[in-house]
Amino acid sequence: MRITVFGANGPTGRLLTDQALTAGHQVTAVTRQPKSFPLHHDRLEVVGADVLDPAAVDAAVAQRDAVLSTLGVPAGKEPISTYSRGAANIVAAMQRHRVRRLAVVSSSGVDPPPYSDGGILFNRVLLPYVTRVLGKTLYDDMRRMEALIRATDLDWTIVRPSGLYHLPSVTDYTVVEGHADGRFTARVDLAASLLAVLDDDRYLRTAISVITTVDNPTLFQWIRREAMARQ
Repeated sequence: MRITVFGANGPTGRLLTDQALTAGHQVTAVTRQPKSFPLHHDRLEVVGADVLDPAAVDAAVAQRDAVLSTLGVPAGKEPISTYSRGAANIVAAMQRHRVRRLAVVSSSGVDPPPYSDGGILFNRVLLPYVTRVLGKTLYDDMRRMEALIRATDLDWTIVRPSGLYHLPSVTDYTVVEGHADGRFTARVDLAASLLAVLDDDRYLRTAISVITTVDNPTLFQWIRREAMARQ
């Protein structure tokens, strides 16, 4: 397939691009910093573009078979609009060029359920603080993105991971329609699930959760690893 990946230079986007190339696809990797993109392949085109630029998005979507979005921005107190504005540009370009298949990364944090293994501290203190205070503007914009996509007639799938972390290779991850009772998702599994849904009609016009069920970190390991990774 001819696939465009938005957010291709992020941790998940790089994994997704690599997996798509390994699977034999032709990939257009869209990033604002093309010079720092680490992958090279004869079936890879790296495009320097901003998802908030409608003309650049239009050019990146034209003549493609599918669009995958791994856009990500850090949480903060300031209003966030990258997800919803970017999705609006992607959707408009897809409709203009009659590209049907779309899969986007959202988050379990947009509608977080209590987790059976979370305990009181996680479910009643940490989870509400992260989703309602620390990440409020981020999750609000993800909800706007989801609502915009749901309102289209495209063949979309919304993919919601939980806490992201690193593993070296794809596992036997779990996909659940709606909520999944799992707190962690390996980025490599998230990337694999995005590719897999392109060939799976079960998840058309559906939000799915992706969870990794082996080699999960503890909550404190996850916080320490992710904090160090951002430094």
